[in-house]
Amino acid sequence: MAGEREHIREIEEVLSGARSVRDDIVVQSWLRCIDTHRLDPARPTEAYIVPDTQLREHREQSERLIAIARSGLETLFKQVAGQNYVLLLADAKGVTVDFLGDPLFMDQLRTAGLYLGSEWSESRTGTCGVGSCIVTGEAMTIHQTDHFDTTHTPLSCTAAPIFDTKGELTAVLDISLLRSPQPKVSQNLALHLVTASARRIELANLMAQMHSEWVLRFSRSPEFLDVDPEAAVALDASGRILGTTRGGALLLAQAGGVDWRLSSPIGHPISRYLDMGIDDLPNLTRGRPTEERLVFGRNGSALFAHAIEPQPSSGRRAPTEALPKPISELSGGDPAMAAMQTRAAKLARTTIPILIHGETGSGKEYLARALHDSSGRSGPFVAINCAAIPEHLIESELFGHAAGAFTGATAKGRKGLIESAEGGSLFLDEIGDMPYALQSRLLRVIAERELIPVGGTAPRSVDIKIISASHHDLRRLVAEGRFREDLFYRLNAASLTLPALRERTDFEWLLERLVGERARLAGRPAKLSPAARLVLIRHDWPGNIRELVNAVDLAVALCDDEMIQPTDLPDFAAARMAPPAPSASLVALRAPSPEEERAALLAVLAGTGWNISEAARRLGVDRTTVHRRMKRLRLEAPN
Repeated sequence: MAGEREHIREIEEVLSGARSVRDDIVVQSWLRCIDTHRLDPARPTEAYIVPDTQLREHREQSERLIAIARSGLETLFKQVAGQNYVLLLADAKGVTVDFLGDPLFMDQLRTAGLYLGSEWSESRTGTCGVGSCIVTGEAMTIHQTDHFDTTHTPLSCTAAPIFDTKGELTAVLDISLLRSPQPKVSQNLALHLVTASARRIELANLMAQMHSEWVLRFSRSPEFLDVDPEAAVALDASGRILGTTRGGALLLAQAGGVDWRLSSPIGHPISRYLDMGIDDLPNLTRGRPTEERLVFGRNGSALFAHAIEPQPSSGRRAPTEALPKPISELSGGDPAMAAMQTRAAKLARTTIPILIHGETGSGKEYLARALHDSSGRSGPFVAINCAAIPEHLIESELFGHAAGAFTGATAKGRKGLIESAEGGSLFLDEIGDMPYALQSRLLRVIAERELIPVGGTAPRSVDIKIISASHHDLRRLVAEGRFREDLFYRLNAASLTLPALRERTDFEWLLERLVGERARLAGRPAKLSPAARLVLIRHDWPGNIRELVNAVDLAVALCDDEMIQPTDLPDFAAARMAPPAPSASLVALRAPSPEEERAALLAVLAGTGWNISEAARRLGVDRTTVHRRMKRLRLEAPN
């Protein structure tokens, strides 16, 4: 209480004109809270979380940005793992439309307002990271007693603005702590990380929206130009500026000697700011060494630039362009995946239970997560591996327990995993391994949308989307009496099937993506040598994507000089390293006669039962080569 009185007194002194040790940005916000927002520091207000219907509207309006920013949020969250930070992505009105936090502290985070749906506008909450960032458009840390409302003085909130391609503030990225060290400088690293993440999100947004235009990316250092540019602008065919990142607008204003606050670069020719025109862009592509890609501002400053050519719409990718981004990113054009993705996009926003089929390691949890991220639901994604929880614990883990329900039960009871997914999605992996006795209780949750904790008597309603998965044939388990038939039909209201990795035609796309992602996570660059690539293409991948991820992680860790060689791969590579002797079929495929080539390819395909992967292995080529030749020779698989 004494601390609260002292805080209120300090605000009153600032209001009376007394000199303050606070940052000027904090003092100005306090004055706005009193003069403009009519807030009273003596009347603390608890954190406000908007109703679910209102939250869905905010999330729908920000759907595209949420999808683009999600990868950036997850990367930032991994950077601060173990330090108890929570990440908030708020829209321009201050409503949190996405967040990442430790599940162990969800109740505390919700109470503090560090939660999905919380509103952090300055007019409602007073001085705070998100709200004050929206007003000023500047990155900042609002640390403990910098907050206006005494309810929030334990928090430390660091926020950075995210601007759209036209220069309008569209969101705020915030990283916060329930408790933190006393000195404000303890959050300097957090300020740097959140600012860099916001910059990368702006760049990703520009690249996504302007992929059909020229994009010019800048850096003051040639070493970082291609991997982590500082700013970017998009240009039309005449060289006029269509969009920028915030850093791009500031950089152009400085180079052109103009005040960015008075003149937007949108619509102006790039030559107004830089000594270059549209005809100079081809010389700034990756065809030239980075050090030679220099451009000069009208003020004489020098920058390194990377021009990216307009990307024409590809017929192969067209079917997935209209899909929600989390779902569209699951494949690189494989026909079986494309059909599944189209179906998944239609099911994502429904409450229909979905059962995912697929071999072990084929990416069932990735698909479940994509369904949740595309659903528009406000609650969390909770994944449960039914095979990993001991049978004697699974009931209390899933359904929770009432106070004193059994020996060892907590005095206040505990919420179960199902209830933790309230408002979101519950993913039940390996559902076929759920004990038979518990299946009837799960059936009640699905049918009645309510549960009863262990030892409890009163049912509790739950609003969850059910997604389940199994590598077992559940129909066979039903026939054997090991799985309830009524539960099977409830779970299998809609089904999605993931192809095995060995059957996918987009293996090379997935491989390149994984090598890039895992190398970034490991903090060291890496790329595949042709020999290593061929070894990976020829492998059968019985463990599917999970096995591929493990192989790539090992290769990234072992490779020297940033180049992955076959010796860096797991043990299976040894058997694949010797090149196969040319077969008669392969020789025939190289024959000059199209008729002989067609007959030879047809013979191989027929001999493998039209299994493209097996045909590619027999021929010593990759799957895309087989598909390309089939298309050229007008060969189609029989129905």
